[in-house]
Parts: sequence; structure tokens; C-alpha cells
Amino acid sequence: MKIKSLVAAIAASSLAVVGLSACSVDKSEHSADKPTLRIGYQALISGDLIVKNNKWLEEALPDYNIKWTKFDSGADVNTAFIANELDFGTLGSSPVARGLSEPLNIPYKVAFILGVAGENEALVARDGSGIDTVADLKGKRIATPFASTAHYSLLAALDQEGLSAKDVQLIDLQPQAILAGWERGDIDAAYSWLPTLDELRKTGKDLISSRQLAEAGKPTLDLATVSDEFASAHPEVVDVWRQQEARALNVIHDEPEVAAKAIAAEIGLTPEDVAGQIKQTVFLTPAEVVSEEWLGTEGKPGNLATNLQSASQFLADQKQIPSAAPLEVFQEAIYTKGLPGAITQ
Repeated sequence: MKIKSLVAAIAASSLAVVGLSACSVDKSEHSADKPTLRIGYQALISGDLIVKNNKWLEEALPDYNIKWTKFDSGADVNTAFIANELDFGTLGSSPVARGLSEPLNIPYKVAFILGVAGENEALVARDGSGIDTVADLKGKRIATPFASTAHYSLLAALDQEGLSAKDVQLIDLQPQAILAGWERGDIDAAYSWLPTLDELRKTGKDLISSRQLAEAGKPTLDLATVSDEFASAHPEVVDVWRQQEARALNVIHDEPEVAAKAIAAEIGLTPEDVAGQIKQTVFLTPAEVVSEEWLGTEGKPGNLATNLQSASQFLADQKQIPSAAPLEVFQEAIYTKGLPGAITQ
């Protein structure tokens, strides 16, 4: 009863939260006689922004109004799903692991892998803070967006050094607020992602990156999810959406300058800056996305399920969630219907 009450309370209040967390909404005119496809995105260096900038979904799905809503973090995207405000959403693997575990149990599935974290997410110490290693963080003020992949990676980095969240002063801030606190000298270190990360690096130094943590067995990813209700009712739309995301991955690999220009237009940076940031993220090919290591194929969910279950167990060990969900929960939450054809054809 307590779990159900908590979820109900979150859902009841989430409409107000969504209104606050959604930074911007696509303002193109929508036809009242067409259904609306609701997509939550983040200002991440990913193919999602290429799809948005080029209006590929608008072209591929003319019978739908496409509504893009921007969110600051995966926690906010989870809240929007709980409120039934989204059909598709972009969020990190840690928020997904949390969302599929108790007490949230969000009814959505992972339908695409946007990228694997590399140097695009990192723990940075501010110049003059006296911090040279992760071990030096004991007692220091560290900012990160709670319930994000960065938060998960920060806890993993501390754990490697025998530290826990209780050994430091953790501050829950979104990327732009992190930058403001950093400039005021309010925080000593931060775990965040691009493009904010590169701003922090101008007056700080990397202590550890998500690529290094991945090599140590704690990988993080940028994922895209679809609500169970929408996927069941409109599998053909999910296929079209995944085809456009796969198309964006091909552009990143084959035409990086074109990719950088499209992403830059969405986040307000120069194409040159974005080109450098693209190199810091590991982008899979469409064929790799549907490999056994990642999503897998229809009826055979891939190793991503194991990765998410591991994240759930780590969050439980860190007292971030009540308990880890079993592997079967994550295997069932990988949307493999139509794969590999829906992506690689």
C-alpha cells in the first residue's frame, strides 16, 4: 500500500512538475483533427536532435501532430511518463533502471539506444579547490542532477574509492544551475554532461569520465523509451520513429559535419564546438543497436537488460531505491518487436 500510495502521489503532482521542468515546446501550428505524438527530449549530443531539426518525423508521419517538449533531466522525463504526458522520451540508463524498479514501476519500454557515455559525461573538480583525485572529494561539495546517469556515475566513482554519498556534500542541481554555482564558487566539483561539461572544464579538471567507469564495469547510456500503451496501440509508428533515429545515427557516422550543424542549431552552439563534442560520445551503428550486446532482436532481448538490472542493483545498494528489480523485468522492458528489420532495413 505504501508503494502504491507513493506512486499515486507522484502522479497526482507530476502535471505541475512537468509544467516547470519542460523548458520549451515546439510551437509549430498543430491541426486539431490529427492525433498528437508527444516526445520528450533533452539537450544532449545525440541523433534525437538531428531528427527534430530536420523534421523527419513530421515528414514520415503526416497524419500526426509532432509535439517536442524539452526536459532538463531523466528524472523529469520519468515524472512526465508517470503523468501520462509522453509517448516517447529520452533519458539515461540510470533513470530508466530507477523507473522500471520499485516504487515507480513506470509502464514503458526501451526502444532505442541514442549513445553510450564516454568523455561526454565526467566528474570535474574546480581549479583552486585542492582536489586532485576522487579520494580528495571527502567532505567536499559536489553537484549533480539527482536520479540521472551522472548521479549514478558519481556514486560509482565514489564507491571505487571506498567513499559513499554520506562522505561528501551532495547537491542536487540541473546542468545550468551547476554552471551558475560553479562560477560563484558554491561547489567544489560536479558530475555533468555536455555541453555544460565543457564550460566547467574551462576552469576545472577531469577526475574521471564515464568512459573510464564503463571500462570498470559501470557503463551508462542515453536511451529512448516508449510508453507501453502507445507501443501496443501503434507499433507501426514506433517502427517509423526508430527508422528515423537509425537514420540519424548513420548521419553521425557518415556525415559528421551535417550532424554537427543540425545539433548545433538545436542547442545554440557552433557546429565546430558540437563536432568536438560528438567525438566524446560513443555512437553505435544501427546494426550494433540490435546486436546481442545491446537491444537484441524480437523475442531475444539483448545484454542491455543485464546492464539495467546491474544499475538497479547498484541503486538499491546505495539506498537510492528500496530494492533491485529482477532481470526478467528489464528483459520484458526491452522493446524488440520488429527488430532487426525496423532499424536496419
